[in-house]
Amino acid sequence: MSDSPGSRRRRDSASPRRRSVGFLVRFVVLLVVFYFIVASRPVNDAVIVPFTAGIASVSGRLLNALGERAEVSGTEIRSSSFGVNIENGCNGVETALLFGAAVLAFPASWPRRLLGLLAGFLAIQVLNLFRVITLFWIGLHRPALFNSSHTVIWQSVVVLFGVLLFLIWASRERRLSAESSRAEESSRRG
Repeated sequence: MSDSPGSRRRRDSASPRRRSVGFLVRFVVLLVVFYFIVASRPVNDAVIVPFTAGIASVSGRLLNALGERAEVSGTEIRSSSFGVNIENGCNGVETALLFGAAVLAFPASWPRRLLGLLAGFLAIQVLNLFRVITLFWIGLHRPALFNSSHTVIWQSVVVLFGVLLFLIWASRERRLSAESSRAEESSRRG
């Protein structure tokens, strides 16, 4: 029994829709799971807080190298006239989890997903270090701009950066997958 052209067209158009819905379901489930893991007190205390303290430490060293007198204590960076405490939401972890959930939900090979996760996490953390340093500098030298820079500009930039990274990675993965499929099809015919 053969498919009519109309039924084949409906099935083909449903396939991308099904794939999109599958991606969204996987993405949301992973996001919720990641949130509960990170929000748990043991993970927060044993992983997130020390990670955030590491961000503060590196930021403090970079600020000192740039000529700012910064002292670091745990997740706090202070000078004689200004101080910040890097809290959850300001450590790049949420954006990394958003990016990670999207990459893991995307239909790509596991080695490529893991490479994407690593590269994306590093890129997000480099941007977040730059964010922390510039926010400290703004708070120290332009305190009137600190709140808007912190809550409006930098939060948006970091999250949008994570989304953009995923879109670039996913676009590249789709192109590589299509090229691989064409090459396999050619070799089967040849």
